[in-house]
Amino acid sequence: MTVSTLLYFLGASIALTLAPGPDNIFVITQGITLGRKPAIVTALGMCSGISVHTTAAALGISAMFYSSVLAFNLVKYAGAFYLLYLACMTLKHRSSLRLAAADNRGLAALFKRGFIMNVLNPKVALFFLAFLPQFVSAGSGSMPLQMLFFGFLFMLQAIIIFSLIGYFSGGIGSYIIERPGFARYFDFLTAGVFTSLAVRLALAQR
Repeated sequence: MTVSTLLYFLGASIALTLAPGPDNIFVITQGITLGRKPAIVTALGMCSGISVHTTAAALGISAMFYSSVLAFNLVKYAGAFYLLYLACMTLKHRSSLRLAAADNRGLAALFKRGFIMNVLNPKVALFFLAFLPQFVSAGSGSMPLQMLFFGFLFMLQAIIIFSLIGYFSGGIGSYIIERPGFARYFDFLTAGVFTSLAVRLALAQR
């Protein structure tokens, strides 16, 4: 592994993490509706799921999703159902914008939610299966260890970037919560984000 390979990997990883996508949008929504700490905790849960996908890619398990339509669809629809469930719970409880209490309740549940959302997305598994091998030395016998190392680096930079996104979006939420005319719409926004992620996942192809 050369320094140039390492720097290229970090550059590509940061660019991919910063690129607009459903994960970024979800963290921003969490920051606006729940506040800084819940957004960061949710982001940590999502990023922790990367460890599962990295390990699966290193062990070759992710290849199963590529070769088996049934396995891919089972995980895909389980993830979509979970996201729709979260959308329904958001509208049922209508409690997203309680920033004063958000920092002290449900942080473990938010971490778990982010983790499950990430793990139940087979597209993420296939991404790491395709992305990580580009940076390892194919001729060596330590490919799994190299993939684990690169996966750890990807997770580390994702934690930093997503935490910053959650922190700054939480500042926006603090501003909005003081204006009730805006605040009442964000339960619907959160439910809409969950629903759009569910539809996007359900329609995903290998």
